[in-house]
Amino acid sequence: MTATLLPTKRVAKPWGRHSLWPGFDDPAPGDEPIGEIWFPSPAGEDPELLIKYLFTSEKLSVQVHPDDEAARARGHARGKDEAWLVLAAEPGSTIALGPKAPLSADRLRSAALDGSIVDLLDWRPVRAGDFIYSPAGTVHAIGAGLTVIEIQQNLDLTYRLYDYGRPRELHLDKGIAVSSLDPFRPARPPARAGLLAAGPKFTVERLESGDRTIDLRDKAGWLVPVTGGGRVAGDRFHAGQCWSLAGRVDIGVDPRSTALLAYPGPALD
Repeated sequence: MTATLLPTKRVAKPWGRHSLWPGFDDPAPGDEPIGEIWFPSPAGEDPELLIKYLFTSEKLSVQVHPDDEAARARGHARGKDEAWLVLAAEPGSTIALGPKAPLSADRLRSAALDGSIVDLLDWRPVRAGDFIYSPAGTVHAIGAGLTVIEIQQNLDLTYRLYDYGRPRELHLDKGIAVSSLDPFRPARPPARAGLLAAGPKFTVERLESGDRTIDLRDKAGWLVPVTGGGRVAGDRFHAGQCWSLAGRVDIGVDPRSTALLAYPGPALD
């Protein structure tokens, strides 16, 4: 069994924050705000999943990601389903997921060009503890005042449809070509306790306090401490870290602590 502590990569963003999450050092008042923290794998590896934290003080762009088929047609290894666990949410915080009513491709394009796309999207209120699975093709936007853990297929490819006038490139042709034009329909929650998402692209489990042995078999796995701490393969872990797992791994989560376990494909038995 192996458990490897992954490095952190802090990414400054204009929409980021100076107040992060327990386990992370806040940037100095004069430094750029931090919007993302990544946990990359060692150079030369191409794991199926990537774990991030997001810290937002403004709305992120309206965007969409390609599915496996569309991404592979452009030379990428995979598409990008993603999921978010909301850790903290200011009052009134929202995430947009798909249009409120079916759209044509032409209507989506014109709305992206004139900014009315913001009013066409289904902005859903969110609060701490919410878990949202967003399949590739979902037009979406993460709102302001949120701290989230993002679990995603490992693809750094985003098609921006609208960016509130920020001076960044848009990708209307590519984005509209992969966008679902119907309202978002959330997947039915898995029946097993603690199971947040059960594939097909990846599985996410919530681990509460206690000891367990996880047999990942031939899968790679990621352990993401959320609150508190515990032990993995004999090493201590705490919130603000991410561990890469392989094989049969012993995990102990301390009392009043929680962690996430993520791995590719459907849920293990």
